[in-house]
Amino acid sequence: MSVLERVRGALRDRGGMWVVGGTVRDAELGRELRDIDLATRDDPEAVARSLAEALSGPVFPLSEAFGAWRAVERESGSVCDVSPLQGDSIEADLSRRDFTVNAMARPLAGGKLVDPHGGRADLEARLLRVLGPTAYEDDPLRALRLPRLAAELGFAPDPDTERLTREAAAGVSEASPERVFAELRRIVLAEGVLEGVAMADRLGLLEAVLPELAGLHGVEQSQYHHLDVYGHTIEVLARQLELEGRLPETFGEELAARLQAVLDEPLADELTRGQALRLGALVHDVGKPATRGVRPDGRITFIGHDSVGEGMVRSLCRRLRMSEKLSRFLAGLTRHHLVLGFLVHARPLPREMVYRYLDGTAPVEVEVTLLSCADRLATRGKNAEPAIAAHLELGRELMREALDWRASGGPKPAVRGDELARELQIEPGPELGQLLEQLREAAFTGTATTREAALDFARRLRDHREP
Repeated sequence: MSVLERVRGALRDRGGMWVVGGTVRDAELGRELRDIDLATRDDPEAVARSLAEALSGPVFPLSEAFGAWRAVERESGSVCDVSPLQGDSIEADLSRRDFTVNAMARPLAGGKLVDPHGGRADLEARLLRVLGPTAYEDDPLRALRLPRLAAELGFAPDPDTERLTREAAAGVSEASPERVFAELRRIVLAEGVLEGVAMADRLGLLEAVLPELAGLHGVEQSQYHHLDVYGHTIEVLARQLELEGRLPETFGEELAARLQAVLDEPLADELTRGQALRLGALVHDVGKPATRGVRPDGRITFIGHDSVGEGMVRSLCRRLRMSEKLSRFLAGLTRHHLVLGFLVHARPLPREMVYRYLDGTAPVEVEVTLLSCADRLATRGKNAEPAIAAHLELGRELMREALDWRASGGPKPAVRGDELARELQIEPGPELGQLLEQLREAAFTGTATTREAALDFARRLRDHREP
């Protein structure tokens, strides 16, 4: 039984209810229905509580301003949002919505489609048409919803909607940061993410909500790049999407399966690690404009853009009210995205270098290795092909190491800290911490893998330090 059928069953004795908005749109398109939107003449709280009881899930107010409530089905996670009817009729309610394709309704019990604005015809034409300028005045966030819907549905706006959206773009920043991020997240997750980002950029929406990304336009790079920083960033995202679809071809079947399992893990803010990596691709180079320089020989540099970008990403995450966990993840990707590339010319890497790569990039050692490959694939200036081949070869080697590191939690010293302190007769403190860290590396490299070898190694280290 579908979630809509369960909702109908739970509310079969109530009248004055319509299925509205995206639910009707998706039903008309034959898309899977997971979430249900209802408009009711009844008390939304009472309706939502009846639903929650039938769906065995929680219920809570969704918006104090409009009196909406949400009931969640515990088993599937599907949600049903119940809103009070806006106006004295369903037609009046639909006139207050955003786009024609979202301004349709059907009686919950079944019946004729209510479509006062031609939404069904626009669905057939794959067209997004805003319900006039007042739609954006009523809710500034709706302008950002346009590229989100375009990315999710593969639809295009009509010229008048593009004009109105461009005029309303600056006002999107007036919406709450949480709502802005929710729309950005859905753009990034959509199948048409590249088209959605391009539309948001073209209509001035990126400048309003992600000025760090919009600011990459026109920032020229060195001869090793074929695009400016903005174009390169979008190309990195494109290559990241491409890698998502062909992990076995890049890393081999066994590594690809292990990597996919990591990417599918939930991270934060309703994003998996792989989905958050798409955001990382968009922000990894935001520090470049502030660090651009030109050497006497004319070569363009961006020295320190990784560390500057890390700080900018943290500020961006705070502004959009992202969780600290997601903020740390994105900042870590930005800070470490260059490291693998610096190691290419040192191949074959000694175990000490592998350890320092993994230890230095943790806890994003797996994801930043993948991002680095996408970054390299997107860099097609001078000597691109041999550089890409060498980078991907090292990327495959380090991906295996990174996955092993992630699975094990990293190497452990072959002797416990309390034992080490007792055997060497030293007090807990910085010296003991340094020795344990060196023993951790020694365990990884194979230098000291037993208790006796670790103690001997620590004694020699300590003797060497003492005057």
